[in-house]
Amino acid sequence: MSVSEIAVHLDPGGLVHQLAGDVRTGLGSTPKVLPPKYFYDARGSELFDEITRLEEYYPTRAESQILHHRAAQVASLTGARTLVEIGSGTSEKTRLLLRALSAAGTLQQFIPFDVDPVVLQGASAAVAAEFPGVKVSPVVGDFERHLDKLPASPRRLMAFLGSTIGNLAPRQRAEFLTDVRRGLVTGDAFLLGLDLVKSPERLVAAYDDSRGVTAEFNKNVLAVINRQLDADFNLAAFEHVARWDREQEWIEMRLRSVRDQTVRISALDLDVAFGAGEEMRTEISAKFSHARISEELAAAGLRLTHWWTDPVGDFALTLSEPA
Repeated sequence: MSVSEIAVHLDPGGLVHQLAGDVRTGLGSTPKVLPPKYFYDARGSELFDEITRLEEYYPTRAESQILHHRAAQVASLTGARTLVEIGSGTSEKTRLLLRALSAAGTLQQFIPFDVDPVVLQGASAAVAAEFPGVKVSPVVGDFERHLDKLPASPRRLMAFLGSTIGNLAPRQRAEFLTDVRRGLVTGDAFLLGLDLVKSPERLVAAYDDSRGVTAEFNKNVLAVINRQLDADFNLAAFEHVARWDREQEWIEMRLRSVRDQTVRISALDLDVAFGAGEEMRTEISAKFSHARISEELAAAGLRLTHWWTDPVGDFALTLSEPA
């Protein structure tokens, strides 16, 4: 089957408008914050792909290892006819699930969901070429706002991989999981990838690699604001910081101003002052335990049924169903 026309619920103008609102609010806060979703322009996506191949960054390898070993079991347990991937990107890891569902003889439809229509188009075409009997129905949207726009489909397996859920603060996670639950009926399932709590040294190294790729990725959010909102951030005037918050059990990525400076954001008619040493948070990446995610899933009306980890216990895949 060919690729369906992309269903767009987030137009480029709307995304820029959302960026403008988030930047105005975030840079007016104390401390200053920027949402991590804006890392991922074309350059940011290239940098993240490079990060996933770094020695220090274990999550992608660990999750792929679990999928290699468990995809067939997931297919058998769910009997899914539709695979929905939230935040699909290039859908590389998802092909393991697609192949397993195809081999099991149940797969009929694939719905990749992402904010980037260009990436979606390429990934959808590649999946359609590999699985000619499968209907591919790409959807452009923000997973915090548009999950209810997903097309109706039979016997869904909804997948949210890469521990992207860790980028959401606790209240955002609760709202997201509730939205996921609303989109599932009896017989559907939810597959979730989670980075697990481990030594702070390993966690910090994964977000502050020796080659400086993560630092460049972090600063890319400033390049996005420069381009989209006509700002004049000097990327060299900020340095990358990664810090483990033991109480919250999350990594924080920050950008630290190396000097007193004022940044002009012309599209917002806004001047933002930074003091020397002042830090601006650009990402949280929460880490999980079995007890913590079980509780959060249950609060959203989901029951955890299966928990799989890589051999050294760095990462987990969880399968849950409507309670």
